[in-house]
Amino acid sequence: MAGEARYAVDDGIAVVTIDNPPVNALGFAVRQAIIDAMDRAEADSNVMAVVLTGGGRTFSGGADITEFGKPPRKPSLPDVNRRCETMKKPVVAAIHGFAFGGGLEVSLSCHGRIASADAKIALPEVKLGLIPGAGGTQRLPRLIGPEAALDVIVPGNPVTAEKALEMGIIDRTAEGDLLAAAKDHARDIASQANPPVALRDREDMLEATRQNPSSFEAHAAALTRKAHGLEAPHACVRAVRMALDTPFDEALAKEREMFIELMHGDQSKAQRHLFFAEREAGKVPGIPSDVTPREIRKAAVIGGGTMGGGIAMSLVNGGIPVTILEMSEEAIERGLGVIRRNYETSVKRGSITQEECDLRLSRLATTTLYEDIADADLVIEAVFEEMAVKKEVFARLDAVMKPGAIMATNTSYLDVDEIAQMTARPSDVLGMHFFSPANVMKLLEIVRGKESAPDIIVTALKLGKRIGKVPVVVGVCHGFVGNRMLSARMEETEDLLLEGATPVEVDKAFTDFGFLLGHFGMADLAGLDIGWRTRKALGKTAAIADALCEAGRLGQKTGKGFYNYEDGPRDGKPDPWVDTLIEEKARELGINRRAIDATEIIERTVYPMINEGARILEEGIATRPSDIDIVWVYGYAFPVGKGGPMHWAEQAGLKHIVERLEYWHGRTGKAVFAPSDLLRRAAESGSSLSETLSAGGKAA
Repeated sequence: MAGEARYAVDDGIAVVTIDNPPVNALGFAVRQAIIDAMDRAEADSNVMAVVLTGGGRTFSGGADITEFGKPPRKPSLPDVNRRCETMKKPVVAAIHGFAFGGGLEVSLSCHGRIASADAKIALPEVKLGLIPGAGGTQRLPRLIGPEAALDVIVPGNPVTAEKALEMGIIDRTAEGDLLAAAKDHARDIASQANPPVALRDREDMLEATRQNPSSFEAHAAALTRKAHGLEAPHACVRAVRMALDTPFDEALAKEREMFIELMHGDQSKAQRHLFFAEREAGKVPGIPSDVTPREIRKAAVIGGGTMGGGIAMSLVNGGIPVTILEMSEEAIERGLGVIRRNYETSVKRGSITQEECDLRLSRLATTTLYEDIADADLVIEAVFEEMAVKKEVFARLDAVMKPGAIMATNTSYLDVDEIAQMTARPSDVLGMHFFSPANVMKLLEIVRGKESAPDIIVTALKLGKRIGKVPVVVGVCHGFVGNRMLSARMEETEDLLLEGATPVEVDKAFTDFGFLLGHFGMADLAGLDIGWRTRKALGKTAAIADALCEAGRLGQKTGKGFYNYEDGPRDGKPDPWVDTLIEEKARELGINRRAIDATEIIERTVYPMINEGARILEEGIATRPSDIDIVWVYGYAFPVGKGGPMHWAEQAGLKHIVERLEYWHGRTGKAVFAPSDLLRRAAESGSSLSETLSAGGKAA
């Protein structure tokens, strides 16, 4: 039955096939069926060994995470593993597609493992704020050694069959018929004079680390250095360490306790929220699931600067040939030079091979003529952030691009619909807002114009995933979702300085909250001239930031901004000159400075951002609160362990946030603090933002 497991016997080998499409999740019915099948095989005198495999395209994606947070049902996954491990007849796991999480843990409880050449394995629980909870932290170290186990468990990234074979995680790979090879492997094991030793009883791979535990600790420290406040990576280390000094069954019980404790914690709830949010983001209202995307065989990028070069790298990394169009050969050479250096750095770090570097560079072409990109299926404009410049580009593109070509603007703020009107085919125009550096940052805001055709939205979603991005569809407004909320967050930062906070104090409040960089450190990294230019275009001013720019202090690029970077870009130090400037500006404005604590800083910056997110939902610019969370986690480094601003707001309490917004609105009179209707209704009803949005619809 689908949702359980199939059983068949072939020439002395019992074949147990997990049958729970689409990913063979190990739900209750599957777990019970596997145990029943093992009991049946052990009792059958005609069976010498068992092969455990998956139906369809994969072995198993692991535990059924829809069961998380619900009352546990026996048998548990550890029960399944214990049954496989204690079989009197050898059990071989035949892995194809992928064996992730609990899927790999089940295979580790088998007596042998064989995989198709294109299979992948992983213990990705850390990405959900968890540790492997069914013996993975105890069996894997016994198979390949504790340090190597950390390399798999702490990052949680997939490992190819070739690498898994090299590490010793699998015994063999099969080029042809996996099931036939697995049966042969099972017979080989069954025919051996001595029965196979279960991993629970192996100690040989632990001895070297027991003799020199410092190597393990150093390796663990290196792997968790970038954990950035997340609990799970450190818990993974503690669990693997138990393999060295704790009896197996006791360690299993403690591993399970750690798993359950993390599962009920706020961080795992936040990370599981993001897991589902990422999948929901691909569902766009008003676009049927059967819409066919356009084919993207070749692309073009207008502009070879920092952003354009990064976009071109993203595309060629995804296997798409790209032509970069620039205004001069000098500009082309500058852009290509940066791209080459980026790839050379990747080769030195070992993240790509020299062959892969050469292949990616071979996909790049350049030109100064619009006619040379006329046959591209997609063109992305990445020129100066001024409406007049972008309009000129799109008018020229409209004159040369072939029918059906998708024309995208990478604008961060500007009106995509206004840009689209420069063409005779606005249905082929959309926004594709990459984040800097575009070859690194994962977010892709897909901006759906009022006339954007459904199939170009679907194409952009598919392309985003192909090039390793997390795509989210948003609507047209100034700044879209991310930058519009960022503007709300920035509204009070200057006033906080003028009223008494220092850049260091503001930034510490942000990093203590969980951000990797504080507001002013991030501004220095991006370049203060970007905001300066935007303010000038909008007729706005910022007393301190403008003064810094006028003094030539543009951030890290000039060695000075809010901080002093004379010792290098990674070593910004407080600058007394800036403190004096702030004090002078406060005196000029008649402001009496006072002490400002971290709570006030967060209330005056993060709370308005959440409020603006609620307005964005009311207006239909974002479809779901979880879409906003994806934007902020992947585009603005909002703390992963908090699940994004809208998720965190619900955990912190919408009623409290509304109360504090009302307080600051009463004190300052600023519109940014006036609670949105959606936020107020959700707080009053005790409902979630999603429930409140569904009940009331978006604002007219």
